[in-house]
Amino acid sequence: MNRIRSVLLGTLAAVLLAALAGTALVLVQGPEAEAAGDSLPLPPDMPRLAIGPQYEECLGRLRRDPEGALAFAEAWDGAGGGEGAKHCGALALLATGETEKAAERLEQLARTSAGSTPARAAVYAQAVQAWMLANQSGRAFAAATMGLTIAPGDLDLMMDRAVALGTLGRYADALGDLDRVVAADPERAEAWVFRAAALRRLERVEQAMAAVDRALRLAPENAEALLERGIIRQLRGDTAGARADWQRTIALAPDSAAADLAQQNLALNEAGPQRR
Repeated sequence: MNRIRSVLLGTLAAVLLAALAGTALVLVQGPEAEAAGDSLPLPPDMPRLAIGPQYEECLGRLRRDPEGALAFAEAWDGAGGGEGAKHCGALALLATGETEKAAERLEQLARTSAGSTPARAAVYAQAVQAWMLANQSGRAFAAATMGLTIAPGDLDLMMDRAVALGTLGRYADALGDLDRVVAADPERAEAWVFRAAALRRLERVEQAMAAVDRALRLAPENAEALLERGIIRQLRGDTAGARADWQRTIALAPDSAAADLAQQNLALNEAGPQRR
């Protein structure tokens, strides 16, 4: 995957799966702002809003010193740094936990930027993810929709909008976006995971199992896929299989949001029968 979403996907995946779960075996918890601070900056292949050494230096500082990057961006912006300074500053705010402020700035920048369509779409995607981390799913949906008006084929934005739709309880709409993603890129494992969750929430459990099996064929050690398959197995009465999947989730990604949810599911599984 590209863009900032490679950093945030683990958290967003668990958030979407939690929102789509519809079962007492998954406890919905909002994403934590500090998740944005882990190895935040843009990969080198992402379309840039600006060029030049100051932009690259500011983005590079995000990796090791987000507060320093914020100070650098603010000083640079005050000296006429333009879109590059504003973009780096917004990402630095996200990295330091100011998720709502970062989302507002990223969305405004994506809307008004003179940059290329791919670069603007990438910034819209960052705004979507920042809104999600700020627990503002409605704003995330709106930002994703605006991004898709300028880049209707952007699969990352479709994925991000599906996440927002799932947390809003709009499962059929989320499934529509996910269907478009897997039609365009059938090798995208995380899209199959999210699709499985949406199908299950729509009570299409057998189709959900087929989708998560597809995800695990593509990525056998995908923690979110194992979390989801465990939920489906539990719904089908396969308690032992569910337990094995959740234990594997924790072993593969012990510090992830998916592992936290798997641990909660295991505890509830041990405490008594499934409740809906």
